[in-house]
Amino acid sequence: MSIRSICQQVPVIPVLVVHDATLAQPLAQALVSGGLHVLEVTLRTSAALEVIRRMSEVPGSIVGAGTVLTPADVKAVKAAGASFAVSPGVTDSLLSAAEDEGLLLLPGAATVSEVMKLLERGYDTLKFFPAEAAGGVKMLKSIHGPLPDVRFCPTGGISVQTIREYLALPNVLCVGGSWLTPEDKVLAHDWAGIESIARFNCELVKVA
Repeated sequence: MSIRSICQQVPVIPVLVVHDATLAQPLAQALVSGGLHVLEVTLRTSAALEVIRRMSEVPGSIVGAGTVLTPADVKAVKAAGASFAVSPGVTDSLLSAAEDEGLLLLPGAATVSEVMKLLERGYDTLKFFPAEAAGGVKMLKSIHGPLPDVRFCPTGGISVQTIREYLALPNVLCVGGSWLTPEDKVLAHDWAGIESIARFNCELVKVA
């Protein structure tokens, strides 16, 4: 696998903030059943590493870790079974740690200079973050002209109303979003409802 091949598998990568590890497997199963099998579990809760472990056991899932900021994070998520890591930005130490651990990384970039530096280091598939705040669709269109070989997973401020606009761009493989797992449905254990949301988003893209 490569990070690009992972991003090519789904139109949307659910960005998940999970506080209760007991919800990990049914939540992952609902998303996988709805057609979204690439998942990003953010390191924003104390349960995150255990959530990654449990979600990774769901057949068909490809589980990554988000909000990976430090070399220590890289080691921790690799040990927890993450297939890839996602960072909001990059540092040299973070890149080196991912390379040393052999962990696929989707590094974040918001400017042309950041994109160029990552491309120089061999990264041609990036997270564009924060997408809407950093210029959104217009910015990505502008980047494509001088840097046509770079592909993006824009994340930040994207919604079901704007997903198709992003996916129509030639340099966008998928988007990341948190709207796929509404808190009320998660707390109610409405797995059928979450599966339905996942499926709706997949179908929405197909008919675009």
